[in-house]
Amino acid sequence: MPKHLPPDLLDRVVAVLGEHPEGLTIAALEKRFKGVASRRSLQRKLVQWARRNNIRVDGVRRGLRYLAAATQPKPMLITPGTGAVNVLAQAPAVQVGIPISAQGEAIQAFVRRPLVDRPPVTYQRGFLDRYIPNATSYLPETLRNHLHELGRTPDEQRPAGTYARDLLNRLLIDLSWASSRLEGNTYSLLDTQELIERGTAAPGKDAKETQMILNHKAAIELLVDSAEEIGVNRHTITNLHALLSDNLLHEPRNAGRLRETPIAIGGSTYLPTAIPQLIEELFTRLLQLGAAIQDPFEQSFFLLVHLPYLQPFVDVNKRTSRLASNIPLIKRNLVPLSFIDVPEQTYIEGLTGIYELNGMELLRDVYLWAYERSARQYKNIGDSLPEPDPFRLRYRTVLSEVVGGAVRKLTPPTPDVIEALAAELVPLEDVSRFTQLVLDELRGLHEGNIARFRLRPSEFRRWQTA
Repeated sequence: MPKHLPPDLLDRVVAVLGEHPEGLTIAALEKRFKGVASRRSLQRKLVQWARRNNIRVDGVRRGLRYLAAATQPKPMLITPGTGAVNVLAQAPAVQVGIPISAQGEAIQAFVRRPLVDRPPVTYQRGFLDRYIPNATSYLPETLRNHLHELGRTPDEQRPAGTYARDLLNRLLIDLSWASSRLEGNTYSLLDTQELIERGTAAPGKDAKETQMILNHKAAIELLVDSAEEIGVNRHTITNLHALLSDNLLHEPRNAGRLRETPIAIGGSTYLPTAIPQLIEELFTRLLQLGAAIQDPFEQSFFLLVHLPYLQPFVDVNKRTSRLASNIPLIKRNLVPLSFIDVPEQTYIEGLTGIYELNGMELLRDVYLWAYERSARQYKNIGDSLPEPDPFRLRYRTVLSEVVGGAVRKLTPPTPDVIEALAAELVPLEDVSRFTQLVLDELRGLHEGNIARFRLRPSEFRRWQTA
């Protein structure tokens, strides 16, 4: 019996089932594929194929029969470099981990071909230039409406970042872990929680993996803490990259700087532009177009598509795009996108479809599934949270400054000292209550919550010792 199943086994089984409209039993299939696959291997594969709608199943137990699918996918033509998907006949979606549209399947089939069968392509400026903000739509209106319904929160009219700030501890762990996992990081979710909340690195892990997680934490804190100032602009994106790439680049000076050298994309025939002046021009144009998009989900997906396609930095482009895609969501107090459980292969195939075909349908399928997953998770968490304290909400910025400043300046948490500070910052009638609020926060500080006040673990430990 061969140790490996032939790669075309599904096609061969479907062909055999097509010859028998009444279907075949497992015994008949075992006999037909004797020497090719064992009974157990066939049964395992048949279950997988049935779940993916590649075949149909009828009957139960001993009467179980396998039949050809009612309809088979019709051919689809893709024109490389144009993103044009010509669906000759609409086919049912095949679900592999996440639901994939017919257009997404066509892209997936193309990028799974051997590299030698896919033509080399370079950056297509027309892909960016054809985009007209608020006229072009990568996300159809019905899909945008669906996403808005999923992402709506009670904090819509509150200051930017309120919703994400309430979920910060959970978001730091989820997004840091999930985004790092898409880069091959082997930290578990529990390892990530220990690192973020207690500063404890997982034993046996590469230092680069630990650094990657910590960089995500710092970048997410920037987005949430500075929600009112961030935007689709050069300052935000370059600083986001600088935080994500800290201590991970061969040349530290390249953190937050546009690329001046050629790079290659592994597993793809796509070759990004290597002309520094053109990268500068396209990066500026990308930000101009992105900033003009009014719908937060369209803006989010635009960044997820075009930042990796341009590859403006020497490395860490995908990570930057994933966190940048959260900028409009955090600013509008929508549910953030954590990328939890996103299948790495499907995500990479979606990006490869952007690189080689300028086709965003597969990545759009991934985006929709990922956001639905995030919305379910964070809505459940949000529903269990208590109503925010209006007093604390009113003075949240001042509170952050006072608590953070007190720790950095090694200020003792005594009522007299804090009251003197409060008297300079809040109205007289609120001094007493504000002082108590600051004292409660200082006494409750620990390494798991210092991110709310933009404090580093070293600053906190120095204050503790003092």
